[in-house]
Amino acid sequence: MPLPLPDLPEPAHPEVDSMLSRKFGKEIANYFSGSPLNRVSFLRADHSFLSQAIRHPTTKVLIFNKLEPLVRSPTSIATASFADVTPIVGADPFSKSEEDTISDYNSSTYIPQIIFLGLDERSEGLVYKEHYKGVPWFAVDVTPKGALTEECEKLINKVTADGKEFSKGRMHTSLPAQEAAIYAEARHLLDWNARNPFCAACGYATLSTHAGFKRTCPPKDIAPSVQNPERPPCATRTGVSNLCFPRTDPTVIMAVVSADGQRMLLGRQKRWPPYWYSTLAGFLEPAESVEEAVRREVWEESGVHLGRVVIHSTQPWPYPANLMIGAIGQAIPGGEDIHLGHDVELEDAKWFTAEELREALKVGMSGLGEDAGPEYKEGGLRVPPPTAIANQLMTAVANGFASGAPMI
Repeated sequence: MPLPLPDLPEPAHPEVDSMLSRKFGKEIANYFSGSPLNRVSFLRADHSFLSQAIRHPTTKVLIFNKLEPLVRSPTSIATASFADVTPIVGADPFSKSEEDTISDYNSSTYIPQIIFLGLDERSEGLVYKEHYKGVPWFAVDVTPKGALTEECEKLINKVTADGKEFSKGRMHTSLPAQEAAIYAEARHLLDWNARNPFCAACGYATLSTHAGFKRTCPPKDIAPSVQNPERPPCATRTGVSNLCFPRTDPTVIMAVVSADGQRMLLGRQKRWPPYWYSTLAGFLEPAESVEEAVRREVWEESGVHLGRVVIHSTQPWPYPANLMIGAIGQAIPGGEDIHLGHDVELEDAKWFTAEELREALKVGMSGLGEDAGPEYKEGGLRVPPPTAIANQLMTAVANGFASGAPMI
């Protein structure tokens, strides 16, 4: 039985009438966006702030085991306190300045990954320098490793003893919108740090800094096993490129409308459930505009030629590090013939009528691993749920985003 669909996030200041909203309509906020946290990114290098924030009694900590978040249920994420994770991260993990932490780098000491996620200003909590207030949120990786294996296993056993669990599976799209946005930030950064333990320039081990938002290549390593603590020169320690920043991969995803505006092009991969189709998508390449990427990907995958392309909305997608750039493109007259021979990614691509699209958006929505709704009739079109930007693009086109009037 599919889980109930969560509400989508509210766009910023929907009640405000503005020149832009009158011209382009209200902003579209997709699932995994709309975090309630103020990231206060300029405070990530302030160890005094971080020290106070992580030790504050109101602080909430998301804990992950092998990138799996602790949840109360599929529809509720769980939080821990700083006291819960103290045996793993220490009594004050931000007691040293960033400069001293880099200077004292010891590659033989396992340091669990900590991410500062932001302040929830809706609730009373930490007050820092009068201006920055709220409940601090952090994420901590408690995957059993190294000398902390035993303490991590103890915490895992403790937090799962009362019914909580580390959520299995790759995608978590049943959480309430704001919880999902906080989870997405945490997962994205934990995954990025885990994937980048070594310097891309010199190959030596790197160190997480800036509360999990940067990695640096320390100039020395005081590990006992290292004969010469001083490392060779590294290009990342010169100029402005002295740090590695989190990776975000821009991906275009597009609803393609026929030249007459009455049909939509959808495609399917072989591994998808029967009759399940979605919008086309692909990675943005170097030195390519979003509009060019949309036209290129559509032609490569389906053979269809596009003219005008308009950006609709975007969606963070933390699997592992994508920003989905949603667009709507229209085929040019004479350019609608489908040809799947360029790229073998799609098993099929079809033009669907407005009636087929509307019926699917009414009764045929489901995630990839879920059954369609009870009103769905076998053989009808199936499409992604509203938590996917693909669904939002289809809905927008069906409701007249491109033409100004609903498809007929």
